[in-house]
Amino acid sequence: MPSRRSLLAGTSAAGLAALTACSSESGTGAGEAATGTGEAARTVETLFGTVELPEDPQRVVALGWGDAETCLALGTQVVGTSDWLAFGGDGVGPWADDLVTQTPEQLGTLELSYEAVAALQPDLILNTRSDNDPAKNENLTEIATTVGPPPGTSIPYGTSWQDQLALVATALGKEDLGDELAAALQLRFDEVAAAHPEFAGRTVTVGTYYSGGWGAYVEGDSRVDFMTSLGFVQNPAVQELPSDSFSVSLSAEQLSLLDADLVVLFPIGLSAEEITADPVVQALPAAQDGRVVVLDDAAIVSAFSSGTTLGLGYALDEAVPLFAQALGA
Repeated sequence: MPSRRSLLAGTSAAGLAALTACSSESGTGAGEAATGTGEAARTVETLFGTVELPEDPQRVVALGWGDAETCLALGTQVVGTSDWLAFGGDGVGPWADDLVTQTPEQLGTLELSYEAVAALQPDLILNTRSDNDPAKNENLTEIATTVGPPPGTSIPYGTSWQDQLALVATALGKEDLGDELAAALQLRFDEVAAAHPEFAGRTVTVGTYYSGGWGAYVEGDSRVDFMTSLGFVQNPAVQELPSDSFSVSLSAEQLSLLDADLVVLFPIGLSAEEITADPVVQALPAAQDGRVVVLDDAAIVSAFSSGTTLGLGYALDEAVPLFAQALGA
């Protein structure tokens, strides 16, 4: 298996890739607890226990994968963030650029500076899609109220878009807006699936080619979730491979397992031509029939991999037509 860093290494040559986003099997919960003064405190349940939330947070640091974009979708600016997809600038995708009115401080991703976080004097830290490290959560909690992944999250970066949106909306006191955004995106998935009945029941493989070799994604990863939400079925040959993560590595001898009714591939730190020119890929029955889609647009790859409401909406617009074309629709 490749290292965690290589699996997270960029959808652009300079950054980290979105090879994460397995969904959690448990939901999030919020409620109120009595304080010592008799007043009710807002709380939320996380992987690390119950968190008492600040009222009307004004200085929000968004460290988790997609947390900053989720804040922006909810109308909240952040003072600091982690640019997981190496967008540069404000650290968010082009689908969210227009929502940024306050340029955030970039704080790093795998190598986080706690001093830089503390210097921003946050009253709320969001780390809802993260590596699930309890020591990191404890360090962040010493700086400010920290909201980590939802309860039961067992895989690093394993928070679904639904759980992330619910956690962030609760933390910001915008639960109703969060519910509206979730319903709107789910409706879009349902509408796109209905418009493409040719997707229903067709097997799909989502894979990648990077410096360490080939990989494919398994159920729970955001890209596989995206495809199954459209009616596709995960390739059982890939799904049956042993894995305790969101992806599996494939040797050259295993590349025939990529074959499915639709095969979606994208490069990490390499060129798309290195995929299309690969003789083993070209020998796949799906390739022979024109049912292999190689994503070579960086924005589409990042949106497809983002696991955020804004990014997934962009992917529905830009990636789905490519899938339909490959299937002859």
